[in-house]
Amino acid sequence: MSEQKKGILMGMGNPLLDISSEVPQSVLDKYEVKLDSAVLAEDKHLPLYKELVDNYSPQYIAGGATQNSIRVAQWVLSANGMKDATSFTGCIGNDDAFGKQLEECAEADGVKVHYMKDDAAPTGTCAVLVKGGERSLVANLAAANNFKPSHLDTPTAKEMIESADFYYIAGFFLTVSVESLKIVADHAAANDKTFCLNLSAPFIVDFFADQVAEALPYADYLFCNESEAATYAKKHDLGDDLKEVALKVAASPKKNESKKRTVVFTQGDKSTIVAYDGKVTEYAVEPLAKELLVDTNGAGDAFVGGFLSQLVQRKGVEECVKAGHWAARYIIQTSGCTLGKECEYKA
Repeated sequence: MSEQKKGILMGMGNPLLDISSEVPQSVLDKYEVKLDSAVLAEDKHLPLYKELVDNYSPQYIAGGATQNSIRVAQWVLSANGMKDATSFTGCIGNDDAFGKQLEECAEADGVKVHYMKDDAAPTGTCAVLVKGGERSLVANLAAANNFKPSHLDTPTAKEMIESADFYYIAGFFLTVSVESLKIVADHAAANDKTFCLNLSAPFIVDFFADQVAEALPYADYLFCNESEAATYAKKHDLGDDLKEVALKVAASPKKNESKKRTVVFTQGDKSTIVAYDGKVTEYAVEPLAKELLVDTNGAGDAFVGGFLSQLVQRKGVEECVKAGHWAARYIIQTSGCTLGKECEYKA
């Protein structure tokens, strides 16, 4: 790109502070949490957060799926001379320590944040239970759940929406405000800009199917992992072959018919599947030695961040996937979505 555009990529989602601990199986069993799952906290989970703080020396890491992806995208873009290329909005508690930590972390990574600040609830947290390199997430959305469409009417939010050419929202936000998603997505469709969506977790596909059905037609790019893809396929009778599923989802109805949909299924250390215009391409993932794996928390978010860092530079899908794989590989060698001072990815 000859001229850099500020705020070319905008994210909207649930800003959460990850409280990440290595835990024994007994903690997973006690709170009825399956390994490698993501759930919203119920009453039975609420004592978990204090237990982690009291007994399992947690790390506090800026999290929330969309914010993670935007931070990774900016990290890669900054290394390639594109500073101030991203923005993010979501809802945090007003004047609490966790919210301040999130804001400082995002801004340190070069992301322009414009949070709605809620007086009624504290900043959201996500318990990250790590065992043997795998992770489970229990999200207590708190303030994140209180995002309102009215925030998008603020002058700063309007400017963020207008400035961006690319938008990314993770499926987790579908439990919060579909109306807000549609305001951004309608703008993208009306102005021939690019809207990206992630299915994010099997429970979103299963229990928020109506919201997914409202959001999916806007998606120019749809991301998910193999378990989310399989859950979607089962729910909609699309069969077991994920390549066929990807093709069917790519061909499903779209709001902006001037762009064909690209569907991207990641599969951990197995090949990434990309469907576009009736064709499927697979991209191999470079294996990582088991002893280098710290935890898988943030891997999917990092993949999307890497992918988007190239997409906003109008690179081809192969280059987007390559950067996604690199970012995911980097993140699984760190705890959570923790970024180094300098990104070494050069495209």
